[in-house]
Amino acid sequence: MFAEVIIDIVNQDVDRPFSYRIPDALTGAVSIGSPVLVPFGKGNALRKGYVVSLKEESDLAPEKVKEIDSVVEKGLSVEEQLLSLASYMRHRYGGTLYQCLSVVMPSKSEMRSKKPRFLVFLPEKATLPDEIALALKKKHYAKARLLEAFTDHERIPTSIASDRLSVSSATIRSMEKAGLIGIVEEKGSGIRGEVPEAFSGGSGITLNGEQEEAVKTVLSGEKTTSLIFGVTGSGKTEIYIRLIEEVLKEGREAIVLIPEIALTYQTVMRFYDRFGELVSVVHSRLSQGEKAERFMKAKAGEIRVMIGPRSALFTPFRNLGLIVVDEFHESSYRSDQVPKYDAVDLAVKRGEIAGAKVVLGSASPLVEQYKKALSGEIELIRLTKRAVSGSSLPLVTLVDMREELKNRNRSVFSRALREKILDRQQKGEQIMLFLNRRGYSGAVSCRSCGEAVGCPHCSVSLNYHRNGILKCHICGYERPMVTECPKCGSKLVGTFGLGTEKVEELILREFPGLRVLRMDADTTSGKNGHQEILEKFLREEADVLVGTQMIVKGHDFPKVTLVGILAADLSLFIPDFRSAERTFELLLQAEGRAGRRDTPGECVVQTYNPEHYAVIAAKNQDYEAFYREEIKYRKMLLYPPEGAFLCARVSGKYDDSTALAAERLKKAVESRLSPGLVRFLGPAEDTLKKVKDSYRYCFYVKGKELSDILRAKQIAEEEFERIRGSEKVYLTFES
Repeated sequence: MFAEVIIDIVNQDVDRPFSYRIPDALTGAVSIGSPVLVPFGKGNALRKGYVVSLKEESDLAPEKVKEIDSVVEKGLSVEEQLLSLASYMRHRYGGTLYQCLSVVMPSKSEMRSKKPRFLVFLPEKATLPDEIALALKKKHYAKARLLEAFTDHERIPTSIASDRLSVSSATIRSMEKAGLIGIVEEKGSGIRGEVPEAFSGGSGITLNGEQEEAVKTVLSGEKTTSLIFGVTGSGKTEIYIRLIEEVLKEGREAIVLIPEIALTYQTVMRFYDRFGELVSVVHSRLSQGEKAERFMKAKAGEIRVMIGPRSALFTPFRNLGLIVVDEFHESSYRSDQVPKYDAVDLAVKRGEIAGAKVVLGSASPLVEQYKKALSGEIELIRLTKRAVSGSSLPLVTLVDMREELKNRNRSVFSRALREKILDRQQKGEQIMLFLNRRGYSGAVSCRSCGEAVGCPHCSVSLNYHRNGILKCHICGYERPMVTECPKCGSKLVGTFGLGTEKVEELILREFPGLRVLRMDADTTSGKNGHQEILEKFLREEADVLVGTQMIVKGHDFPKVTLVGILAADLSLFIPDFRSAERTFELLLQAEGRAGRRDTPGECVVQTYNPEHYAVIAAKNQDYEAFYREEIKYRKMLLYPPEGAFLCARVSGKYDDSTALAAERLKKAVESRLSPGLVRFLGPAEDTLKKVKDSYRYCFYVKGKELSDILRAKQIAEEEFERIRGSEKVYLTFES
């Protein structure tokens, strides 16, 4: 018996399977997906690889076939469908086959099997409200978070207490010792297909008419993929839970993808309350061992519902029945590491391979997927009203900041927003203020020569922070605030722009008495920093939440009745053909945070481009109007879905050699393609020419058919090894 093995070497010349004989001692131990050690090269050095296929005979002469040395212990075999997915990823997004396998392969770190453990409150020892009040008084915030969780849930998984509530094991032990909580273990039913009644949440979820129809359409429809297009607050999560119930009854499993930033304690507990120990969560802050353990349990059938960001898509379920991609418009579903894949596309592909239903949910669908829904390629399901009785979409006011300036209002708060903030302050209602950047101010530049203080490692300006530090938001480089221009020596150096720290300071100054929380990448850098801030705001420990994009991602705050968008159009000017789409999505998501209960909500959108179609459509909460304008633009410039698009990026240590390699590669690809199939743009400096001391040049390939673009990518990969020579330059793709 022989095995085809892909070797762990990131090199184009060996990015193919190699044949190895399976020794008698390993018969039965080697299967498709097994991680193995094999002798490789002239020196027969042992290299790690993965078995991608098995066959009875080898095409090579017997004396040329080497034997597999051993199977790597503690490894988890990959299902054939995941190998197929890795192959598709390699073809569609580039990178080596090994890199793609590494994305879909479960971790092989040390794992320790543990029974699920749950925390329970012991009411005979104390009253919950009194203990919460006491913990807050003593500023024991972790203890208070855990106690408050018991107001809605009888049991809290220990993993959730740690991962989502940021409660340390020491805090748990002290509370257990004091008799406040107890720890119980669950053995698990181990019966595939059974939904445990102990976690059913009573009578379960009651759906409205639209939601019931959506569930019926997904389950009975002929289409594998469905797009649930629902207004913010329309109750998509309730639909997902009902669909999972039906899938589990059939003995199958489900994956729920959620943007990492929206993976909050409240979201996860809704699934735990319904499905108990059958649910697990993966996210970026787990160790490799923890992630491996959860994947192992999923493969063994102990876990039947996996929730998490894009990496959860590769859970090795044997009988996958449903994949949900919530808020599928989010850019976080696109990987920024090689291979730069799109998890939405891979979710649809995995559903096709596994025979599973795929549900894409959003209030602002990606243009590409919406066109497929309109054409009937995928199922279109509309939800037109909010799920909570009495709630309605917010009233949106559009403010032209140019007019504010003409009327001598130089504040970052328009007159309309100021009036509404004062009104909410008087009523005791909460406010969210959204700004699409962090820091205290923008760039620091010289008013004498115009030079901006830049990062020495990246092609970006440093941002000023209130602690007197200049910081690069790309690589993290820091330096103290400059007192004179590094170019001309002038002392006329100052900050320009607006950041979240500055907004926080202005609120405290202009609206005395308001309590403010700030949520951005700086205040949430610690473990579970997001959750701590969100919990404080939910407990009404602050009146105003100021933040960047992370505050508008699916959060539900009942007391928020006003959302202010301070700079609606900042994202319109990023050099990306999706900039208008991302702006519309952000504005719509931000608006949707207001008035999610029976108290009407309002949103004030401040902009310097009130005439832009994305801003107007967001103000009117009219996706159809946005789509009509956006699809014209895509068609005119041949961008997806009206065409296909590829960015080939060459990066290297030296500026000149990297630029030359990009130019030679583009000419080589162009010479091998039939004239007229595609158009080339560039090569030119990338938007960020220098990132972490690496120079970047790129060229673009545009065409009508995706097959032509993928052919161009294949040629680029073939030509690159010849063109690069001895230069240390690298090639990546984005599409």
